Amino acid sequence: MSVVNGRPTFTNPEPGIDMNKIALAIHGGAGTIASELMTPAREKAYREALDLALRRGHAVLEKGGAALDAVETAVRALEDSPLFNAGRGSVFNADGQHEMDASLMSGSDLRAGAVAGVQNVKNPISLARRVMENSSHVLISGNGAFEFAHQQKVELEDDQYFFDDFRYQQWKEVAGSDRIQLDHSDKEKKFGTVGAVALDASGHLAAATSTGGMTNKKWQRVGDSPIIGAGTYANDETCAISCTGHGESFIRAVAAHDVHALMAYKGLSLAEAVRVVVHEKLPPLDGDGGLIAIDRDGNIVLDFNCSGMYRGQVAADGVFHTAIFR
Repeated sequence: MSVVNGRPTFTNPEPGIDMNKIALAIHGGAGTIASELMTPAREKAYREALDLALRRGHAVLEKGGAALDAVETAVRALEDSPLFNAGRGSVFNADGQHEMDASLMSGSDLRAGAVAGVQNVKNPISLARRVMENSSHVLISGNGAFEFAHQQKVELEDDQYFFDDFRYQQWKEVAGSDRIQLDHSDKEKKFGTVGAVALDASGHLAAATSTGGMTNKKWQRVGDSPIIGAGTYANDETCAISCTGHGESFIRAVAAHDVHALMAYKGLSLAEAVRVVVHEKLPPLDGDGGLIAIDRDGNIVLDFNCSGMYRGQVAADGVFHTAIFR
């Protein structure tokens, strides 16, 4: 970035491959169970699931693959785990069913795809990718998205695949009431969403986010995860963002895009832009949660304003890091 006439100006990365800049970050939701309730076995399971997703996504980048492929691969791994509220681990809605949302975005050309309220789709993030590549739309939902899934021959699973007793007991606590809850885990708030952001060797950025939403949600409620600019955003000029938190607040704050805007229009660094959004703009809107971010230089920021965030990262040094608490 350079400053011309007092305004930040961005230029495209130099053409070619630079394996020294590849980077990947993932999250499995913000908010965690209390550290005193986190058994060694439970923590090991979470860390192993995060590490697996990191390694699968990073393997794509190591081979010179695209950031878009890396984030889809990483999120698919998280969707396949019952530990996270996305894909297989999705929570139950008011009707005792699963409604899943997902989106992804390419920073090189600002293409995006998203689905909302889909059922029986094993990997909603891959259906979102098909929307981006094989339709003229950005966001499709409900029965239409399910019809599109059939047409695209994406992998489907029956209801039993998505059944998890822990999630079921969560739902039974509030079933029949007007209460909704954000994937509470042992009485601690946990905002169940998964996501990934990546920078590839060609200098391109991408972001992806997937969720099962709120336990006992009604009226086909949709949160920020499938909304481009709210829960997911990527632009090669600045950064790639995936959010996790109270969806309504992140929509109102246009949180993901706001990080980009603070960098593009005010010239803030990634770390400072994330700090402003997470710690200044979201809290007045009851915006508990966090986000993961990578900029065009491979800098990684994972920040949150709650008790913790299931997260992991691997930068150009190839060292894998996972964490849960602050």
